[in-house]
Amino acid sequence: MDSGKNQFTAASVQMAPVFLNKDETIGKIVSLIEEASSKGAELIVFPEAIIPCYPYWPKDLGSIEGRKQVLDAYTELYKNSVEIPSKDTDKLGRAVKKAGSYVIIGVNERDGGTLYNTILYFGKKGEILGKHRKLMSIDSEKCIWGMGGVEDLKVLETDIGKIGGFFCYEHHLTLARYAMFTKGEQIHAGLWAGHGFVKPTMDFASKQYAFEGQVFVIASSGYINEDMIPDSFPLKDKTLWDYPGGSGIISPRGEYIAGPVYGKEDIIYADIDMDMIIRAKAVIDAVGHFSRPDILELNIKE
Repeated sequence: MDSGKNQFTAASVQMAPVFLNKDETIGKIVSLIEEASSKGAELIVFPEAIIPCYPYWPKDLGSIEGRKQVLDAYTELYKNSVEIPSKDTDKLGRAVKKAGSYVIIGVNERDGGTLYNTILYFGKKGEILGKHRKLMSIDSEKCIWGMGGVEDLKVLETDIGKIGGFFCYEHHLTLARYAMFTKGEQIHAGLWAGHGFVKPTMDFASKQYAFEGQVFVIASSGYINEDMIPDSFPLKDKTLWDYPGGSGIISPRGEYIAGPVYGKEDIIYADIDMDMIIRAKAVIDAVGHFSRPDILELNIKE
């Protein structure tokens, strides 16, 4: 249970990407890392697929014209996605090193001809600590991203605690949640795109994850509106631009200690007291005294 450091400040960034523009979005993230670290944040979490953007548009249109528009959008997304490692991750790493904070960013990762929805973890020295590819996409996201594997089910040891992360509806992968708890996760980064229809789900899933695992949840969501989309984007009028966000920071008892925030770009801060995990586990320890290993067992196929 000893995480090394007992107290620190965490920041959840709610932001809009510079739509389908990798370089400008990275520049914006670099500025926000600097801003959050200047306020004392030692852990900074950014939203799902924020580089260069979440694929907000319909992923599959039946007509010939619609199919061309979808492929054009995918091509731009692919060209503006990030290889790991690359000059793009080097630029982010330099900003992280200057800040001296742990930074977690959701990116579209390009690997060969396939895209992955990937969480990228940076250490305080700007090094890449690891990555997590989304284990299971929902609905039409499957037209965009490949799936991660067992190697993506990881918890990272740091001097502020044991850190892990999931995207969006991965929080409903029941066995994956428990796997993270068995690995000793203490601080969970929950990365979301900010869909309006997911608003209540994001709220209860984040609180349930925190309560069930006795972990802190740093929920970071994207935010975007129609005015931010260039008129030249061919699928603009076929897309419902309802992405209000919902970022917040939640205690191991499942209660907000900062946020949630909707309808704007913002950085949310909270002081993290790791002793709160001990207090929560005094009541429920999901992998300890509040479990039944004599009758229930999880097999992780590592």
